[in-house]
Amino acid sequence: MKKNKFLAIVFSIAGLITLNSCDQYLDVESLSNTAEAQQFDSASDTFSALVGVYNATMGDNTYGQRMNLILTQSGDDLRTSGDYNANDRRGVSCFGAIPTNTELLRPFLDTYAGIERANLVIKNIPLSPVYKTGSDADKKLMDRYLGEALTLRAQFYSDLIKNWGDVPFQDVPSADLPDLYLPKTDRDIIYDKILDDLLKAESLVPWRSEGGTTAQRISKGAVKGLRARIALARAGYSLRRAPQQMLQGSNPQKYYQIAFDECKDIINSGQHQLNPSYEGMFRALHTNSQDATNEVIYAIGAFGGNSRTDSKIGYYNGLRHDDTDWKSSGGISAIPTYFYEFGKYDLRRDINVAIFRVNTTKQEELQTSINWNDGKFRKSWSNITGTSQNLGIDWPLLRYSDILLMFAEADNELHGAPSQDAIDAVMAVRRRAYTGNLGQVGTIPTTKLAFFNYLVKERQLEFGGEGLRKYDLIRWNLLETKINETRQKLTDFMNGTGAYANVPEYIFYKKVAYDKSKTAQQNITDIDFYTTTGVAKADIFYSPNQSVATPSGYTKVNWRLAMTQSYISGDPLKSYAYYFQPNKRELLPLALDVVNSNYNLTQDYGY
Repeated sequence: MKKNKFLAIVFSIAGLITLNSCDQYLDVESLSNTAEAQQFDSASDTFSALVGVYNATMGDNTYGQRMNLILTQSGDDLRTSGDYNANDRRGVSCFGAIPTNTELLRPFLDTYAGIERANLVIKNIPLSPVYKTGSDADKKLMDRYLGEALTLRAQFYSDLIKNWGDVPFQDVPSADLPDLYLPKTDRDIIYDKILDDLLKAESLVPWRSEGGTTAQRISKGAVKGLRARIALARAGYSLRRAPQQMLQGSNPQKYYQIAFDECKDIINSGQHQLNPSYEGMFRALHTNSQDATNEVIYAIGAFGGNSRTDSKIGYYNGLRHDDTDWKSSGGISAIPTYFYEFGKYDLRRDINVAIFRVNTTKQEELQTSINWNDGKFRKSWSNITGTSQNLGIDWPLLRYSDILLMFAEADNELHGAPSQDAIDAVMAVRRRAYTGNLGQVGTIPTTKLAFFNYLVKERQLEFGGEGLRKYDLIRWNLLETKINETRQKLTDFMNGTGAYANVPEYIFYKKVAYDKSKTAQQNITDIDFYTTTGVAKADIFYSPNQSVATPSGYTKVNWRLAMTQSYISGDPLKSYAYYFQPNKRELLPLALDVVNSNYNLTQDYGY
């Protein structure tokens, strides 16, 4: 897979760079003052150091798998597949992770390693002879590198806070600290610091077109978009230590204003637009194709075919393949009612939820409702075949549709109701989702509460599987509410009542050959579903059983009938969000090794 020049440099330097990762929490980097100064005595050497900071976002322990595909999947859209185990990925998904859980340690440590690398760059660029006496062109480059390092450090701290709450904060290299055993810092202090850093970075980092780079490198749009996201988190709710409860951040209007201004700047810049094809945008990530609309504002790069710098995106998650050409695991499951949150004509439904698997003979095999997967990432959409788990698929950390919806949210909060600009922003996202059926878009409400509730659902539909939903629900203080609502929806789904009264208990179908060149919608419409006279194929998921006995040549698959009480509640191994406790499980416990390595750290939140 051919990558752009920046990523090629990243991976050629990553193994040689002198700024090595910390093996233990807050270990001091083994750099003498002389070696540290030499690392920054030219623009090219400084770029090598910056590459080391980018490198800390990649690989299994961060955005190659754990930070985006494991720690995030606990919302009202998706969950990790398999039975609960407190010490692995399923413990995280069921809100039952304990301090010895194997998924918690490395994301925490590797993120702090990235902070250490960023701190070294941020400290040494202003001290560099290039910065002091170099050419104007080199000084401009050094400023850009400084802005990128500030942005990456802000991203690292944001990741720590959203998963662990208050964490130790350092903005200088470990070697410059008088004491390595740092206590926790209140998250609002950290948020305010990194928001200020991002404001500075905005003046240093160019727009995408000015910098001549692709989505794998931070641009001004990425800086502004991340600042908006962090501002909304600062304005929202989070689980506090004292008292141990969900509380909103202070002075929220100030932070809504930041989010509004940053998103409006991006919208007015003309640098980024919606890709006209929702599916096309995700397909492009699988082949590193250029997106002419620049919808993906910032993507975490993946390359190298290894656990340190590549990703398991499309192998661990996504459409399940049992065939040997595209073998993949389908490690994330869609909650059955998520499928029914989408309108019948919403193109996002069949991309976000994969209702079939590809069997060993490359046929589409319809799955029972409790075995559906997320579908935005599909190994068969990549150029890699065989059993490889590393596919070089970048992670879309920030998209333009997120800018539009964040803008609309902030506008609504600031003005007490949505402006026409806010309504238009949401309508743009909706219209793309209903391309070809614009008459089904519907009407967007215009009162504050109704518009907010509309946004809550629209973000669920737009970003399923992208690692945003759990954190959105937390900052809105809706996680407990949505878990309870989902349990009730699952109960109604099981019983065939309410909104699910016409959902069939089972469906009859014939297997068809899987064609990766066809769209996600075409893959579904290709399936031969058994229907009686007067029932259109598009209505098969919304119509009662079409027969009592299995028609000749068809296979029966349980649809609504697959849902059981065990899935909904009461079963400690299988039930949805079984271990969730409000005012406790909104955050993860610190890994035991982290707490044991620092006598000033406390576990907190009842763990």
